[in-house]
Formats: sequence, C-alpha cells, structure tokens
Amino acid sequence: MKPAAFEYHAPETIDDVVGLLAEHGDEAKPLAGGQSLVPMLALRLARFEHVIDLNGVPVLAGIERRNGTVAVGAMTRQAELERSDDAAAVPLLGLAAPLIGHFQIRNRGTVGGSIAHADPAGELPTVALALDAELDVASTAGTRTVAASELFLGTWETTLAPEELLTRVRFPVWRGRCGFAVDEVARRYGDFALAGVACGVELDAHGTVVRAAIALLGLGSMPSRAGAAEAAIVGHAPSADELSEIGRLAMADLEPPTDIHASGEYRRAVGAHVVTRGLGTALERATR
Repeated sequence: MKPAAFEYHAPETIDDVVGLLAEHGDEAKPLAGGQSLVPMLALRLARFEHVIDLNGVPVLAGIERRNGTVAVGAMTRQAELERSDDAAAVPLLGLAAPLIGHFQIRNRGTVGGSIAHADPAGELPTVALALDAELDVASTAGTRTVAASELFLGTWETTLAPEELLTRVRFPVWRGRCGFAVDEVARRYGDFALAGVACGVELDAHGTVVRAAIALLGLGSMPSRAGAAEAAIVGHAPSADELSEIGRLAMADLEPPTDIHASGEYRRAVGAHVVTRGLGTALERATR
C-alpha cells in the first residue's frame, strides 16, 4: 500500500514547526526519523493531511552534558547514544540503544521520535521513565517541562497536545556507586520485546541499596515503574533468593497483554525473570 495524500512541509526553525502545528492542529504530524510513522502511513494505520519534516531543523539534534544531566536533542539519532562520550554519563542510554531494532533503524530513528511515539515495548521511553527524565516541549505559547512520569497515557498516546513539539530530553546523571542494566526477551534480535526492564541501583559503602529504579516494558499499554519492587530492595543488600522475590513483586500489580506472540501469563513469568536478572547485573556492576 501507499500513504494517503498529504501536504509536505520542510521548516528550518522550531518557530516554523510550532507555527505549522498550531495552524493545522491534529491534522498535522511531525516526521522525525520516520521509522514508525512512515510504515504506519504506508499501511494506512494513520492518516494526516500535513506532514512536517523536522530533519531540516539542526538545533533539534545534539547531546550535551550540563547541570548534572545529559541533554539529548529530540532529533538525535539513536545510534549516537552508542558513540557519544557525553551520553556515556547516563549508562542506561548506551545499554538500551543496541536493543532498538537493527542498526539501520538506529541510524535513522531519533531519541525524541521514539519517546513521543510511546510504544509500550520501546526501550527509550522506558529509560526516560526509569531515570525520571524531563522533557522540554515547545509551542507557540512558549515552552514547558514535562516529567517522563506524566507523559505516557497508553499505547501511542501521550499528554503532548497536537500543537506541541518535543525538543529535548534531559536525563539525570547518577553519582556514587551505581550500576545499571537493560534486560529483555524477544523472539528474535531486533524484534519488539515480549518483556523487559531498565533498572539502576546505587549502593552505599556497605553494599546496601540506597536508591533503585525499575521500569518495565512490553508488559502493559505503556512503560511503568515497579514502585513496590523498588521499595523492597532499598535498604537491603539482597541475596539471589531475595532478588527472585523482588522480580515476582514487580509483576504483582500488572496485567500483561495476551496476543499472537505470547500469553499474559508467559509475559508475567518472563517479566519476573528479567527483573531478577537485570537487578543482579546492575548490582554486580555497582560493586566493580
């Protein structure tokens, strides 16, 4: 199939972009890397009267470390997360990037496009949620900041208004004895994960967990935080058996979906396993 007809726009500034979004509202869609939008248009799963190409707006790309964060422009290619020295200050970015599709996808796909697309099995939305990232959003009314915890509403749904543009994502840099892991299970390399986790821990001098972040992907209509599991691990130096219990606890309030790829029951079992394994890896890295 081919996309339905649309009017193509190639703005060169953020002001031009938000002006077009304000003019055309929900009849317009920004085009970033196109790795999700173009197939949806081609299959006619989505239709827009206006497509606004962001690739001619250079200010939207780039990675910069500042004020205790790593600021990543929305048009930064996902592959850059694997190569950037600044991005390395947030290890979850480099750990998640190789799991995003195949390298051809990452060479075109963008950080902002992935997060704004809000796929429940997306690695970057899950990393943003795990790290309490903050998103800079622009419109003709000005700019505002959105917490990652307030962004996702459901599959492909966010709290961004049709006239708003995600311009930058700011990921906090953790200090101290920290370890991180991204772990997931997919049918084949490059497929969407059936279940996965992005997690981080911070230890004190005695090896006790003083901070934990556990975010889950592929286990619901949007990425989620395992708050009860985080609370259970903080204040402890967990054994292998305790990690298994924390993995099961992370699944306690979830109702994973059943589809042609896996049952909800299977996703729950796999989810508990990847949380256990991911936390074990993060704890090991924190003690190196």
